[in-house]
Amino acid sequence: MLIYLLFAVGFVFLIKGADYLVEGSTVLAKRFGVSDLIIGLTIVSFGTSAPELIVNVVASFQGSTDIAIGNILGSNIANILLILGVAAAIHPLIVSKSTTWKEIPFSLMAAIVLFLLANDALIDKGPASLLSRIDGLMLITYFALFMLYIIHVAMADRQKEDGFKTHPLWLAFLMTIGGCVGLFLGGKWVVDGAVVIARNFGVSESLIGLTIIAVGTSLPELVTSAVAAYRKNSDIAIGNVVGSNIFNIFWVLGLSATIRPMPFNTAINTDLYVVMAATGFLFLFAFIGKKEQESAGRFPFLSIFTSRKYQLERWQGVLFLVGYASYITYLIMRG
Repeated sequence: MLIYLLFAVGFVFLIKGADYLVEGSTVLAKRFGVSDLIIGLTIVSFGTSAPELIVNVVASFQGSTDIAIGNILGSNIANILLILGVAAAIHPLIVSKSTTWKEIPFSLMAAIVLFLLANDALIDKGPASLLSRIDGLMLITYFALFMLYIIHVAMADRQKEDGFKTHPLWLAFLMTIGGCVGLFLGGKWVVDGAVVIARNFGVSESLIGLTIIAVGTSLPELVTSAVAAYRKNSDIAIGNVVGSNIFNIFWVLGLSATIRPMPFNTAINTDLYVVMAATGFLFLFAFIGKKEQESAGRFPFLSIFTSRKYQLERWQGVLFLVGYASYITYLIMRG
């Protein structure tokens, strides 16, 4: 019973730890003259992915690789199908041209790169599939390139942004430290509880990672995107999800594989296909909705390239939710 209790409390520590880490580190960064845009694109995005990071680091040290990989794939699926589904159902989401043509394809590329690196047995006909330390370092290199892109975007757009809370410096420091401690304890309790639950109920650690842990660690993104959609702030709602998916694969899995090589169960390829399909549908759905267009001159068929903004509509959000419900049903039947 204590393990189950700590498993539930662990999620609370993860969510509140990420919240305190974001708030505290934001204030500290502002005190050192870091711009609001850089803070939003780095600290906030990293903070919402912190639960996945901590769970995976703990799982890697303990050798629970199925939980680590399942957590990332399940979180990325939940981010698009569940979280964007909920956000779009609340209010249609406007997708910027940059997000449509750059960030979303980059997220799709992350899933494809993971597929190529992890499937040694399928591609190279090797004896086993493995995310090696070299693979992990390659993923981290891609993450570094993405961070350079974010810095380039931040330098190009120097608009001031509001919305971050201010606290005394000592309180911001305590919140940052407390957030780190909460994330560590929460991650440890969640992983330990997941292993015990999997053993007691005779289900795989992969299934636990793809469902309970994935949804639990995605709660920061769910809250952030739902509130942003309610406030009609589409850039935060979509950017938070797409950025988190990129962080999860390139940074979290990259760091996890660098800590300890991760055996890759080829049965998880099905879930990786779902990640790629969900990202692909997100890209395609942007062009099906309404568009705010620039003049295409005498070539109206070029409007798909001249649109300044695209829209993810409510019915598309509902389709995402139906897709997620179908995926969970499939997982339960498979498990």
